Amino acid sequence: MQFKIDENLHSDAADLLRKHGHDALTVREQGLRGRADSDIAEVCRQEERAIVTLDLDFSDIRNYPPQGYHGIIVLRLSDQSRASVLNVLGRIIPMFDTESPVGHLWIVDEHQVRIRGGKP
Repeated sequence: MQFKIDENLHSDAADLLRKHGHDALTVREQGLRGRADSDIAEVCRQEERAIVTLDLDFSDIRNYPPQGYHGIIVLRLSDQSRASVLNVLGRIIPMFDTESPVGHLWIVDEHQVRIRGGKP
């Protein structure tokens, strides 16, 4: 799968995804830091990448309807430290073998993954 790691996450998140065989790029690597969420979303759409972010704005399905994207994964964590993010991300990586984020919004916290939407 292909992922874009938002600028609010450490690049270690991309490294972890790559370690598990996924194609992951960061907003920083592509020189997109500081760009509007809508710009990042459009780049993800064009590149057919799922966005992985801490930004709750991406969970607004009125602005970012899941079926229009290759996946929106919002990490809603009380502890946003690098270690916590990597732990939670490591927990969901095996899910990609059976559940595609394409056309879905995943809200991920320390205890569960809620999946909303679906491709028409």
